[in-house]
Amino acid sequence: MLEKLAGIERRFEELAELLSDPDIYADPKNAAKLSKEQKELTPIVNAYRAYCKACEARDEALSMMDGTLDSDFREMVQEELTTAKADIERILEEVKFLLLPTDPNDDKNVIVEIRGGAGGEEAALFAANLYRMYTMYGETRRWKTEVMNLNDTELGGIKEISFMIEGAGAYSRLKFESGVHRVQRVPDTEASGRIHTSTVTVAVLPEAEEVDLEIREVDLQIDTYRSSGAGGQHVNKTESAIRITHLPTGVVVECQDERSQHKNKERAMKILRSRLLETLQAEQHAAVAAERKSQVGTGDRSERIRTYNFPQGRVTDHRIGLSLYKIDAIMNGDLDELVDALITADRAEKLRASEG
Repeated sequence: MLEKLAGIERRFEELAELLSDPDIYADPKNAAKLSKEQKELTPIVNAYRAYCKACEARDEALSMMDGTLDSDFREMVQEELTTAKADIERILEEVKFLLLPTDPNDDKNVIVEIRGGAGGEEAALFAANLYRMYTMYGETRRWKTEVMNLNDTELGGIKEISFMIEGAGAYSRLKFESGVHRVQRVPDTEASGRIHTSTVTVAVLPEAEEVDLEIREVDLQIDTYRSSGAGGQHVNKTESAIRITHLPTGVVVECQDERSQHKNKERAMKILRSRLLETLQAEQHAAVAAERKSQVGTGDRSERIRTYNFPQGRVTDHRIGLSLYKIDAIMNGDLDELVDALITADRAEKLRASEG
């Protein structure tokens, strides 16, 4: 591992030299690629250098530990030795995590799709709550949110919504949200005060760029129709809504949130591209997923990942067995504690797999 780290440091220094040459910026794409590589290597190199410094401190303290030291100075040197050894151990653990393969999608924007499941209007209302939760979380991280398709209900619920979240690390923070979210609460429409259980499905797709996937025009069936919805601004009298069917796979995407047919088509293509890329990647990773069931789950949408129990004020993530008793804060977008715990569990599982 130390040889690998030394090699990474050499590459880092090589990149720094290349990027200090003004001529490199004559090719902006290449310069951006090298700059990105340098940025990715920076935390590993910083940790390796801290490790080397701790080793020097340990060796220096060891060289001073002889019988000629007076007791007070010996105690001070022993303390420095203990600190250096602890630093070495801590940094090595950190380096192990940093060397784990990263998800190539982590820096991408995401398309989030939320659909009401079992529970009728109550499921639709909770789907609206989840949409609000994610948009409020996005605001805390200065992400930009844009609705791409919305099918709402008369009572303010959401049957189905697709929206884009743009911002640094959006996919890395939200990718564990894919799955079935279960809610237990007394609906506003329930006169007897009986607790209902409803479900909502969430899919988080990394935005697929055109370079990721080629879609042939001949493989698409594009239909136009009039927008529909609960009324008001969601309805118009022209056929601006778009339905795109990818004939080879049967994937169907609809977009009707914009009055412009062109804009709806553009948005529908973004969703289609991301769905097809997700399907392709799922097929590629199926064999790996079968061998290693991650502690944070497979991301399969049929899997119940989380329960929101309003009477108890509790949110439980079933994949890592974490219960937090702050449901109001979570529904208002305070997701960091949940997200951090899921990321930590995923990294620990990957580390175990790499050591095994």
